[in-house]
Amino acid sequence: MDMDSAIEEYKKIVDSLEKLGLSQYEIKAFLALIMLGVGSAEIIAKNAKIPRTSAYKVLDSLEEKGFIISSEGRPKMYKPENLQTLKNRIIEEIEELFEKLQFVESIFMEKGEPQLVYTVYGKEKVMKKIAEMIDLSEEEIIISTPKISELRKSVEKNIERALKRGVRIIVVTHPNQRVPPGVIAYRKKGLMATDIVCDNKSALLASPELNACGYTDNPALAQHLTHFINILIEKE
Repeated sequence: MDMDSAIEEYKKIVDSLEKLGLSQYEIKAFLALIMLGVGSAEIIAKNAKIPRTSAYKVLDSLEEKGFIISSEGRPKMYKPENLQTLKNRIIEEIEELFEKLQFVESIFMEKGEPQLVYTVYGKEKVMKKIAEMIDLSEEEIIISTPKISELRKSVEKNIERALKRGVRIIVVTHPNQRVPPGVIAYRKKGLMATDIVCDNKSALLASPELNACGYTDNPALAQHLTHFINILIEKE
């Protein structure tokens, strides 16, 4: 393979990883780690040409997303997740996504008219919509997200108020992530996007970086998303 072809292939890899929700720093760190096999944050930062001050945050995010594995010790060492395991998980998540889309399509066809799904752009607006959903909930909130730390910063007070109202709150997030006190927590690796269902009546599906989301107040869609999250919870 000549240099031009290699550069073109590299660009395709970067584009594909971006579509999977990785930032530029995360892509550089992940590709560097694949070439290294194993390494400390300092070595990875040097090879990936990312700031050393950002390395731990980037690597923690990659681990949360299921792309790498860390081992305890000093220094902390990192290695890529087995690529076949990673491939299988991503394929499974894409299949689940298309099952959701096919269900949405089937509802549209059955009803013979559009069932409104609102699109919200911008992280601040997405967080505002999530807060609004939590504030309007009366019985149950289900949150599946790899970004529970970010949600806590923005909507922890809303969650506290919901708990005081007697709302049952279920959170599915990555292992070792702190969850708000009082919620029912389930730990699952490899979560990429954020799904929220309130009272089985409204639902929100957000992008990996929480900068865009789709929202619906269609109970049928909300109940179907609840079904998918329950399947995720029950998986070993």
